Amino acid sequence: MQVERKICFPKGRKLRILQVSDAQDMHFVRYALPQMLDCAYDAVQPDLVVFTGDNIHGNHLDEDYIGRKTDDPSVILLHMQQALYHILEPVERRGIPFCMIFGNHDDLVPFSKQEQADLFKDYPHFFGLNDVEPQLDCDTYNVPIYTSDGEKVAFNLWMLDSAGKDDGTGKGFEYVKPEAVKWYKRESSRLKAENGGEPVPSLMFQHVPVPQVRDLFIPCAEDDPDAVKWRGPDKLPYKLDPARADGYADEYPDVCEADFGQLDAIREQGDVCALVFGHDHANNFTCDLDGVHIVQTPGASFRSYGTERARGVRVFEIDENDPWNVETYTLNYYDLVGKTPANRVAFFMSADEYDRKRVIVLGAAAAAALTAGAAGIVRRIYKRKKNK
Repeated sequence: MQVERKICFPKGRKLRILQVSDAQDMHFVRYALPQMLDCAYDAVQPDLVVFTGDNIHGNHLDEDYIGRKTDDPSVILLHMQQALYHILEPVERRGIPFCMIFGNHDDLVPFSKQEQADLFKDYPHFFGLNDVEPQLDCDTYNVPIYTSDGEKVAFNLWMLDSAGKDDGTGKGFEYVKPEAVKWYKRESSRLKAENGGEPVPSLMFQHVPVPQVRDLFIPCAEDDPDAVKWRGPDKLPYKLDPARADGYADEYPDVCEADFGQLDAIREQGDVCALVFGHDHANNFTCDLDGVHIVQTPGASFRSYGTERARGVRVFEIDENDPWNVETYTLNYYDLVGKTPANRVAFFMSADEYDRKRVIVLGAAAAAALTAGAAGIVRRIYKRKKNK
């Protein structure tokens, strides 16, 4: 049963929000993910955890351990519960409040968003969701953050759905709906009026980046060391424009397919300190995009693609006395668990990009073990014969 929850600034220190994007694992989780998240929760000690979509690897939850598929909804539902347990139970166990939005992979299951949301509600420290605006998705809502005395709203989180139901094309996302943009403008104006006519500083989270993010990428030479590894539809080399953005990008951005004036609305309302995305697992940067501050967070998943420097989480720190000045940074796997030989092995055994190499290494190891075993048997047989 969920408990009534009111998020307040902590007294005497900054509010800490931990963002986990694209956890994207299955019912049989890869070890490095819960290892990394456990370390993140302990190291950061967040006041709030925000899961920003692709919380599960939805299009593979119909598989068993050896890849056989099922169309039994009850089995898929059980797999979904198990996949969520791996990322939610550690937060619940620590008593940390958490909220979420959906991503495109969350939509690739035979269950509605509301049915999926009900699984989150099984965790008492989960909160949020929309249950009063029927024109919106259930994961379009806002989270007010109150002053340390609990008297007034001092900060706000906008949580926007950017995922649509899979239409058979293999792409389960689309855009932030026009109804969501209208709702944001209305609610932002309401909060402003309640705040004496001053905008309430906010962060806005959504899974898929807005189309304008592609303007941050410029053509480059094939051999440019900063050229993205995963390219866009035209297959030409691009890189993140270093004159406009701080950070790095290893893939051309995959963005919403339509725009209904979201950035214009943000500029008009003047309350969003940063618009925050996930979805592009290998990108990690911040920038100003025509007057709107953009934050791109890398993915946490080891089940899906990524890189050694990118896999991790993002932290936001907000001072109650200076809430417009939001500080943010990322922590990757090695930052959190340490770059020991054992953890390097754990990364290799878990990370998606090493799948083929893992098969080769494990196959070679198995072959070596079999060979050594066979040699031992031969030696023992020979010794017994010799002793006769």
